[in-house]
Amino acid sequence: MRPTAQSAVALGGGHGLHASLSALRRLHEDLTLDQVTAVVTVADNGGSSGRLRGEFGVLPPGDLRMALAALCGDDEWGSTWADVVQHRFAGEGEMNGHVIGNLLIVGLWERLGDHVLALDWVGRLLGARGRVLPMALTPMDITAEFRDVRDGDLTGTTTVRGQVEVATTEGEIVSVALDPADPTSCPEAVESILDADWVVLGPGSWFSSVIPHLLVPDLRAALEKTEARRLVVLNLEGQQGETQGWSPEDHLGALLAYAPGLRVDRVLADPRTVADAAGLRDAVGALGGELVLAEVAAEDGAGRLAPRHDHELLATAYRTIFEAV
Repeated sequence: MRPTAQSAVALGGGHGLHASLSALRRLHEDLTLDQVTAVVTVADNGGSSGRLRGEFGVLPPGDLRMALAALCGDDEWGSTWADVVQHRFAGEGEMNGHVIGNLLIVGLWERLGDHVLALDWVGRLLGARGRVLPMALTPMDITAEFRDVRDGDLTGTTTVRGQVEVATTEGEIVSVALDPADPTSCPEAVESILDADWVVLGPGSWFSSVIPHLLVPDLRAALEKTEARRLVVLNLEGQQGETQGWSPEDHLGALLAYAPGLRVDRVLADPRTVADAAGLRDAVGALGGELVLAEVAAEDGAGRLAPRHDHELLATAYRTIFEAV
């Protein structure tokens, strides 16, 4: 039997990764984990990130910034810096919409000429309880082929380009890809996956934040080769424009479609969002894994479930999973 996990690597982007890292950071603080690493999707083309990417030809910094903010502590230093790096400028000038953390990251990239070193410096400044790495060092775009459905009839397919477009286009996604198809992976990200005790996939936008990691050849190979246990955290509901109407089993099937050699050891789902727990348990078992049901959804203040994960509940679920091994 393996000892309690000493390190965890979380893969994803955006708000889903922020929730997962906020939970893992709590486990680092209570010494359940010695090390937390985020491997972040870097294909965003919207907002402040898209503008900086277009002007400077850099990786989009937004999801990296959000990951760093999630790893800030709850003490005065951490909460202050988390607020600062997440601050978005208002006004009507050229700075409108830019985020302080994005500018800081891009500035250090220019100053130091090294993506990973710059992110490590930002992490030190913030007192981050973990490390943040890009999944690749090559600027890239996500492309997706959609099956158009109008008035209930299939009307052909449409190809869209860009993370924002993939996340907002109506229709059924047939396939996604990266352009370039073989981006230069971040060596430190590959190493972290190979050395981890646990790798956490999800939650988050399935096609624009989670699956892209499986499209980077070196990362996919590392995920299939690593001796780490793999935990898949399912979303609480389908996402408009990507997975609307999908079952939990559909989400698992999509992962395996892009990485047939991926072994799944645990799948975490909130029982209040699973219509057929027995069916999901069978699907997970067919992959050689174990289904873990735990209440991890946040509430909206009126006693109703919100479509986002509660950081404390997610931390409790992670701790139970990690310590049970």
